Amino acid sequence: MAREAMLQAVGVTSVRRAEGRPAVDDISFECLPGQVTALLGVRGAGKTALVRLIAGLDAGRGVTYFRGTPLHRVSDPAREVGLVLGEVPGHPARTAGGHLRMLSAAVGVPAARADDLLDTVGLGALRDERLGLLSRGMDRRLALAAALLGDPHTLILDEPCRDLSARDGAWLLGRIREHATAGGTVLCATRDPKEAARFADHVITVDGGRVVADQDVKAFARTRLRPRVSVRTPHAARLSDAVRREARAARRSVEVVAESSSLLSVYGSSCPEIGETAFRHGVLVHRLTDEVGDACTAVAPHPRVPGGEAVAPHESASAGSPARVATTTPSPELARGPVALGPVAPRPNTPESAPRIPPPESGGAPPATAPQAVYPQAPTPQTPHAPAPQAPPATATAPPADPVDALRGADEAPAVRLGRSRSPRRALRYEVRRLLGVRTAPLITAVVVASSLALCVLLARGGAAPRPSVLVAWPGFLPLPPAAFGAGLIGALSFGEEFRFPALTAVRGVSPRRPGLLVAKLAVTAAAAVTLAVLAVVADAQVLRLVHGADLGALRANWADLGIRWLGLCVGCAWAGLLAAAVFRVTAAGVAAVLAVPVLIAPLVEFALLGPAVRSIAGLPGRLRSAAQGRLPESADPWIRGALELVAQPVGAAMVLSLSALICAYLFIALRRRTTW
Repeated sequence: MAREAMLQAVGVTSVRRAEGRPAVDDISFECLPGQVTALLGVRGAGKTALVRLIAGLDAGRGVTYFRGTPLHRVSDPAREVGLVLGEVPGHPARTAGGHLRMLSAAVGVPAARADDLLDTVGLGALRDERLGLLSRGMDRRLALAAALLGDPHTLILDEPCRDLSARDGAWLLGRIREHATAGGTVLCATRDPKEAARFADHVITVDGGRVVADQDVKAFARTRLRPRVSVRTPHAARLSDAVRREARAARRSVEVVAESSSLLSVYGSSCPEIGETAFRHGVLVHRLTDEVGDACTAVAPHPRVPGGEAVAPHESASAGSPARVATTTPSPELARGPVALGPVAPRPNTPESAPRIPPPESGGAPPATAPQAVYPQAPTPQTPHAPAPQAPPATATAPPADPVDALRGADEAPAVRLGRSRSPRRALRYEVRRLLGVRTAPLITAVVVASSLALCVLLARGGAAPRPSVLVAWPGFLPLPPAAFGAGLIGALSFGEEFRFPALTAVRGVSPRRPGLLVAKLAVTAAAAVTLAVLAVVADAQVLRLVHGADLGALRANWADLGIRWLGLCVGCAWAGLLAAAVFRVTAAGVAAVLAVPVLIAPLVEFALLGPAVRSIAGLPGRLRSAAQGRLPESADPWIRGALELVAQPVGAAMVLSLSALICAYLFIALRRRTTW
């Protein structure tokens, strides 16, 4: 009984490049549970582009089904797909354990899951090691642990063993095999055909952005890892018998495989020997070539003739039958396009594993017991990796409204709950771990407090600066006090590091521009800004009392008004830096937006406010309390008055205008762009 495909790509095509040809052009294939499928191709063949399209990281056409459901409709992609796309995209100063615990909050699993995976991949002793100091092999182990956080059914890997030692590569391939043996589905891109033959159950060869071969590992090892002589002749049976008789007479190990009625593949011989045999027996030969299948031999798929075989563009139809480029033709289901999916079975605990046949070494002689079977070109027999087409359900329902459902052409029960990708499951916990996982925020806090203390002492010694300016360390020659600028820098780094070190790419379906993550970042940066503001003021007040013996009694009488202005300035700077970095994707843009408020926008607002009629806000808090029907206490009047006076100030009005513009730009970009990165 054929098994259902757990991963099925239908018509996957990348965006057309400037030269006119897309990197991935209309690729369709499927992967089965309990098997490792290798995506083989040389450099530039389109493997990485295809992997990113399947994972939904790049825009393109086509659709990929995971257990019968398109990825963009899976409610929790991190629990369905795990990605290993090279090195870990994390901050180099973050520890391995801290990085994995941060991602565990994004996936929504306990931190204990991260600690267990570190021990599983052999990094338990290196949980406190920084990412920048990990070796390539340890880094790849951490990437695998991050992909396994959500216990996904499907693993997608892009050349995981590249630049690894033989020991690390063998360990990684062993872990991949264990995941498939447990019932999972594995798609692994590689450029080494011998490596694909060692660890894969099924091999899909791509070249020029298209599939040129789709084989099980036995057929792949027989046809693509051994040198052979390809013979095109209308008398294939006669030539095959003649070659076998002469090989037996000479006691040579020669294997003849009839690929079609007019095409032979001869292993263990050479072109001169086959040519002389054909001449002696009077057999007409249309083509005689040496082939070594350790790499793709075709640049692009060639047009097909009615017999189902590819025609090489350099050969003429009048010269005889065309040459076969791909070793085997794709299954009929892939040739017809989308396959109707039936009800998807749950993930098996003990899947039926296909027998693994060790491939022969490259260039070696064929095994003594190898059968000399004939492999017809058409029709293609059913194989374990090509499930038989299923009949449509007896009770048809209304056509689906989703275009993806219309493309599928069937109405099946999905294996996973439908929904859109969300923000990190525990966004606030993720953001707190991201902020405190590196020393950047504590270092900024220390520098801000030290700078604020130094400026406070200098301003107090001069005696000319107003006491509030001395307390917050804001001399006239600086656009912002140190605490406000430090809060803006923390806000800019909050989103700038998300794009510089895109750790969330390991958690498929999580976008850094989701509203939930934005709210979490706004809350955490506001808390960091308030902490900086309070620390700076408390430290400055203690210095003024100890060094100069200053009396702050006059400021205590108006502490609510001054406190609201001070905290509003710091929080506004933090949010301005955060939103600008989110819109422009760089930290420098956030810092520029923070400095632009007092330097550029505030003077323009002040010039606009110097009009003839500016109404006083005296009595406005009382009127607001009356409008609220007495629900606001009288003690709230100082806070309301302070907030209104803050907005009425040029810097406050400029901050409100800047934040409004940045929020509108952020929402426009987040709604307009559907892709994550």
